[in-house]
Amino acid sequence: MLAVIGGSGWETWSSFQASRDMSVDTPYGATSAVIQLGTINHQPVAFLSRHGPAHNLAPHQINYRANIWALKALGVTRILAINAVGGIHASMGPEALIVPDQIIDYTWGRAHSFWSDQVMHVDFSKPFEGALRRQLVALSQSRRLGLIDFGVYGCTQGPRLESAAEIQRLKRDGCDLVGMTAMPEASLARELNVDYASLCISVNWAAGLSEQCITMDAIFAILNETRPMVQGLIEGLAAD
Repeated sequence: MLAVIGGSGWETWSSFQASRDMSVDTPYGATSAVIQLGTINHQPVAFLSRHGPAHNLAPHQINYRANIWALKALGVTRILAINAVGGIHASMGPEALIVPDQIIDYTWGRAHSFWSDQVMHVDFSKPFEGALRRQLVALSQSRRLGLIDFGVYGCTQGPRLESAAEIQRLKRDGCDLVGMTAMPEASLARELNVDYASLCISVNWAAGLSEQCITMDAIFAILNETRPMVQGLIEGLAAD
């Protein structure tokens, strides 16, 4: 079953027909929200709002382990994560859709593993590689959506946005975009052998790369503008 983890601005979406809410007890506590089970074009899909239905959980407050564990327990084998990001690479300005292929983790203090009583190492050399990512890229190409199929995601702690100097550091490190929620979400999915892909929506230029101030109103305006394209991609993935 496909699951969609919705980020900022994706607490609900119109093409998903929810049939029931599931509260899953996990060894790691409560999930960000109840998991909605439903259908898209008659195909079963699960949906979880990463920040909660009222967008009240900051990136560092999200119980990533509970979220991923609960989805796996419900039979999810594929997770499409929707992430709002800032663009660093010249081609990743506002409204760009990006499917990153690499990540650098700058977060701290988050629970990064399910393993507590033994040491386990998972191969994370290609953090987003899998059938779901390939399907997403192929689907976007067939629809000529201009989706960018590369990018190093720099994952920062939040909840504040970065300083201009921090963005210059990330750029020197090789980051193409910056967000706050892909880690440890991606690595936890890898630990449970769940196919995980990130669909990033660039909602602004990262700090210092534009003279315009970053505002939440502008961010949500872009999320609304890109919603039809993103919904179309989700519908296509659900049909596969």
